[in-house]
Amino acid sequence: MRKIDKIIVHCSATPEGRDYTAKDIDSWHRARGFNGIGYHWVVYRDGRVVKGRSESQAGAHCKGYNARSIGICYIGGVASDGKTPKDTRTAAQREALQILIKELLIKYPGATIHGHNEFAAKACPSFDVKREFGS
Repeated sequence: MRKIDKIIVHCSATPEGRDYTAKDIDSWHRARGFNGIGYHWVVYRDGRVVKGRSESQAGAHCKGYNARSIGICYIGGVASDGKTPKDTRTAAQREALQILIKELLIKYPGATIHGHNEFAAKACPSFDVKREFGS
């Protein structure tokens, strides 16, 4: 089993109010040369949590940290213009993220929670993960 010490939160960088699926992300990632979706979990706008790649597999979501992290992506993260970073999470997404992260912390005790922006020069996930999850 992989040693997991980080849970990294991402956004799909898709316009607010628009639905996308794990299957969409899988095809985007394959088009970029990945062997499938890079995230382990995807949180839909309605709060459903959908499995991406297996947690037993290294992710493809955060350069330098994939082997030791779990990647979560929520759908959204940019304003309706498709460019401006914005916390577009619905109430259902916020709640689902809280529950998912609590479950992952039980499964991976000692893991810390991070936003992708802590490791890359990006706005992703378009909210302050440290303030919200305090890790």
